[in-house]
Amino acid sequence: MQIWPAIDLRGGKCVRLQQGDYARETVFGDDPAAMARHWVDQGAECLHLVDLDGARQGHPGNLTAVRAIVAAVDVPCELGGGIRSETTIREALDLGLVRLVVGTPAIKEPDWFRRMCRLFPGKLALGIDAKEGRVATDGWLETSEIAAVDLARRFTGEPIAAIIYTDIATDGMMAGPNVAAMAEMQAAVEVPVVASGGVTTSEDVSRLAAVPMAGCIIGRALYEGTLSLPDALAALRRT
Repeated sequence: MQIWPAIDLRGGKCVRLQQGDYARETVFGDDPAAMARHWVDQGAECLHLVDLDGARQGHPGNLTAVRAIVAAVDVPCELGGGIRSETTIREALDLGLVRLVVGTPAIKEPDWFRRMCRLFPGKLALGIDAKEGRVATDGWLETSEIAAVDLARRFTGEPIAAIIYTDIATDGMMAGPNVAAMAEMQAAVEVPVVASGGVTTSEDVSRLAAVPMAGCIIGRALYEGTLSLPDALAALRRT
């Protein structure tokens, strides 16, 4: 299982939101590139970047910060948030990102997403954000009636790099991941599934690794110091 430290970007700064709520924001740093170097120095082998402005407005808002991060570190970086056009996909991949996370368009324009997956094989991850098993869209501002697992199965056979599965109810709440939901998703599909939301302790890492998930994203716990990246990596090696 890979561990992906998260760097959430808003207004060019590193922030975290609780349950995707833009009114519940904590700023953790003004220099995203320095933050990226910090996690790599701590042992990170990959980084998960989120353009929160992009998720809300429908087009990227932090590409300058993303460019600085990619230039500052020599590990694979993925980006989600506001990836909703072929032009944006090309522009973002040209920055040197290894893959992009696409969420809302996969739900609202599934034929477009299928076409993009075929045009950029292995470069697009399906981002599924869910609350109580139902898919959320538009930067978590809306919740649909689509079951998360059903959405994932709609794209069976497409050359998707991975599924990034976020449980909104646990994201940023420091209360542990929804392991049952993550395991259900991993069992339902044949592509790698990366778990996101609620990872707070070394035990959480071990539980997800035991599923096994392909990866997990860790955010607030790293920034608030309840879990260090070296400890998370050590727990992974013990599993």
